[in-house]
Amino acid sequence: MSEPVMRRTRAGLFNVPALSVYSPLVKALSLCSVLSIVMFAAAPLQAQTAADSAVRYSIESPKAVEKLLLDVTRAGQRLVAVGDRGHILYSDDNAASWSQAKVPTRQMITAVFFVDDQHGWAVGHDAQILASNDGGATWVKQYEDLQREEGSPFLDVWFQDANTGFVVGAYGALFTTIDGGKNWEDVSDRLESEDGYHLNAIVAVKDAGLFVVGELGGMFRSADLGQTWETVQGPYEGSLFGALGTSEARSLLVYGLRGHLFRSADFGDSWQQIELNTPSNGALEFGLADGNRLADGSIVVVGHGGSVLKSSDDGRSFSLLNRADRLSLAGVTALDNGNLILVGQGGVHVASPTGADLGQQ
Repeated sequence: MSEPVMRRTRAGLFNVPALSVYSPLVKALSLCSVLSIVMFAAAPLQAQTAADSAVRYSIESPKAVEKLLLDVTRAGQRLVAVGDRGHILYSDDNAASWSQAKVPTRQMITAVFFVDDQHGWAVGHDAQILASNDGGATWVKQYEDLQREEGSPFLDVWFQDANTGFVVGAYGALFTTIDGGKNWEDVSDRLESEDGYHLNAIVAVKDAGLFVVGELGGMFRSADLGQTWETVQGPYEGSLFGALGTSEARSLLVYGLRGHLFRSADFGDSWQQIELNTPSNGALEFGLADGNRLADGSIVVVGHGGSVLKSSDDGRSFSLLNRADRLSLAGVTALDNGNLILVGQGGVHVASPTGADLGQQ
């Protein structure tokens, strides 16, 4: 049997046999549930109202902060984390305590994005899109597709401003809105992706445009903020789980299976593989799941096996730490004092700037 590896979209970690990640039809066993994916319906799509179906809110639980969480971000000074069972948590005291938001779903939420301290969107299974206009304390459901088999998910979300945004997901799904999510349009046909491989992440690249990565090393870029797209010839045929723009113009990082991380300084025209070595065990072989550019300009990338990578030179090199608990990590952001907020297995972890447990750095 092949060695298990992590299959990840920007908001989830999925353990599957190494060979099976190359099939777009695979049913990947996640850390807590089976993820199955099917094709998306045609556009245009209207935002769902409360009258469309009975609303089932996520169940409030004091242990939600210890359960599987798949993404974390900042909404101004507030921290917002999302994860399994429709859980959305927020903290106004630097992660000392967490409140559970009122969320109209019990499905897994895979990613969250805020354009300012009030307006944010989250996406997840059942092709759901949620929105908040109060910094993540309460949410409304803008769209879902219950006709999809077995909870086909959206996997990442990005907004240019409070009106214009994009969502990517399973089987090459690309959706857009120009009215803050009142209406969502399926524009998947803007991508040349006949095989419909899953799209795992969408990011903005400084002075360049938008970039999307996915299965089998799939890459797409748009120089006009999503109106037109071109396929990019990537450096790697394995799945890419995330991408991140650096502070430099036209520069970005992409990363995925078995510690593969690449940097481009020209919006994907060429790529350099970044060597990642553990202190004692040679090359890093854990999958990399998510990354963030912090307020101090440093870059942090996290992944399977408690991997925490940090760069102070815009991604040209990284220091590497594997946390002692070896729990898989799915998201990262930072506090003003430099301490990291890590989410994944075991919920929220507050760590030192290197990723180590506080007091052990």
